[in-house]
Amino acid sequence: MFEVRTLHQDVREHVERSVTAEEIAAARRDFSYLGHAKVSFAAPESVKKLLAEEVNGLIEKAGTRRDLSFAETDYTPRRMRNVTRKEIFELGTVINEVYTAEPLMRVLSEVAGEPVHVCPYEAEQYVITCLERDGDTHGWHWDDFAFALVWVIECPPVEEGGFVQCVPGTTWDKKNPAINRALVTRPIYSMELFPGDLYLMRTNTTLHRVYPVRSGRRKIVNMGYASTTDLNREFTHETMDQLWAAAPGGEA
Repeated sequence: MFEVRTLHQDVREHVERSVTAEEIAAARRDFSYLGHAKVSFAAPESVKKLLAEEVNGLIEKAGTRRDLSFAETDYTPRRMRNVTRKEIFELGTVINEVYTAEPLMRVLSEVAGEPVHVCPYEAEQYVITCLERDGDTHGWHWDDFAFALVWVIECPPVEEGGFVQCVPGTTWDKKNPAINRALVTRPIYSMELFPGDLYLMRTNTTLHRVYPVRSGRRKIVNMGYASTTDLNREFTHETMDQLWAAAPGGEA
């Protein structure tokens, strides 16, 4: 059994020994221009392995099927199995400890070009999602808080979907999301992903979705973080409160 001290130390030693200024600079350029950047270099394989093992176990133990859509995002679909922050906190250990690892947050801050903070709204701190059926998707949307770090546990080949698409430099008007207008007036960038990848996204100003899967599975952990500005703003959480709510009688 791992110890929290060992987990944090593994991340710290990896960052100090292996993460280069060139990697940080390249990711920061991508993040600034595209609204997202791969940061797979930010965590060691030992931590990725522990986290993946926990994800697989939690999906089997607590995963709940969802099929939802929301007016606030033009009724784009959410079809997936997920494990909520509450369930992860109660049943897991690794994800909760990695989320607050100072060396990891320091790397994210360097890539973002500003401080990255623990999300003050617990439900958005971390969640597991699994796309596992033909047509499963996390449709076009924005997030309330500024940043998301996504750990890719499993992903189908790009020919079978499951890749990420982004439209940076957009804003979320919950009363008039106008997603199709954003898609025809701004460039869409797509990102191929592989197991073990990590990517950071500026999720409050980058419209994004996961392209529907046709076969295979896409398993990820999404870790949400706040900007300094976020800490002083008031938020409503219409879509998140519904998406991650308990589902009595839902299919497990």
